[in-house]
Amino acid sequence: QVQLVESGGGLVQPGGSLRLSCAASGSISRFNAMGWYRQAPGKQRELVATITSGGSTNYADSVKGRFTISRDNAKNTVYLQIDSLKPEDTAVYYCNAQTRTMLFGVRYDRDYWGQGTQVTVSS
Repeated sequence: QVQLVESGGGLVQPGGSLRLSCAASGSISRFNAMGWYRQAPGKQRELVATITSGGSTNYADSVKGRFTISRDNAKNTVYLQIDSLKPEDTAVYYCNAQTRTMLFGVRYDRDYWGQGTQVTVSS
């Protein structure tokens, strides 16, 4: 069973920084990709950033240049460095891990989620 535990959220002023952590149970090398999503009140969950097992990264346009995703395989942890925070970044941030299996030419993806960590940007 995969467990993902996020930490590092909190209340921060505009322009501030936070580092979110996502600790996985067991090796993160087994995941095809890991990422961060967020959900603001009244809105759908949206992609923030992803990182593949090979280290390739992808970011939502709204966070490019401000957010940085990274991974530490030795610690089984994925991080999200958030800089230059804006009030519109306020949301619950969720960690995601995806496994991918190929069986008889058919791809099966399975997603796992953490419980989320609240980030609030306010003066």
